[in-house]
Amino acid sequence: MTGPHTYLANLSGARATLWCYLIWYSVIAIRHFDPSLRLWLTSFGLSVIIGVALVLNAEAGRHGKPDKWQRFRFFLAPFCVSSFAALVKDKGFVLIISPHWQDVALGTLGCASFLSLVRLARRRSRAASARPREL
Repeated sequence: MTGPHTYLANLSGARATLWCYLIWYSVIAIRHFDPSLRLWLTSFGLSVIIGVALVLNAEAGRHGKPDKWQRFRFFLAPFCVSSFAALVKDKGFVLIISPHWQDVALGTLGCASFLSLVRLARRRSRAASARPREL
């Protein structure tokens, strides 16, 4: 087995959580989209400044250089945080929770569906590895 199934079957809890963050962000960003170029350019600028700082911090550590996906997340996270804050400003959110039940339902459903796929991939992977191999 290779591809998405293998990726999901081997996904750590931390990475599954990061995917849920992205799902939640995507629901809110789509449902509360603001076409303001200024908002998106500011978020991009902040992501560059903070992303570079995060990469430098990681490289100064004792565990080697971050891989390409870590570097990508170092830039994506500040972009998502800054744009999320701008999109929900003065809209009644409590932390990241929308006052609209539809937002909460879609975000929860999206994350629950993703985690169900992860569980299913893990079960199928364990079942495949438990089967006796033919010679």
